Amino acid sequence: MLALVGVGPLHAQTTLADAARAAQAAWLAHDSQSLVGQGATLVVQIPGANPSGPLERAQAVERDVRIHGVTELAAGNGVVELVREYTVGGTADVRRETILLRYRQTGARWELTELRAGP
Repeated sequence: MLALVGVGPLHAQTTLADAARAAQAAWLAHDSQSLVGQGATLVVQIPGANPSGPLERAQAVERDVRIHGVTELAAGNGVVELVREYTVGGTADVRRETILLRYRQTGARWELTELRAGP
């Protein structure tokens, strides 16, 4: 499982559903800056793996990213579940993973505070 913790603000989103749609679009576009915002500090935690450099875009080909769920857990805290389907470059095998995005409402906007990805 991949986890990014303390990722910082996503562009201003007035509802959690808006934040989900913006995250979906950013993921499909491979636009990490739009997903996590400028100046965000990223911590990547991959159990059992040593830290590595960023992966090239060509290593994974996005096939689909769907919003599977948008849940406000408590006032000002919510989770967005995305389901991602992709192929690894040079193969035809379609892989699937779940992306969990935790948000916190700050004023009128939702900020991404945690991202977890796993099977």
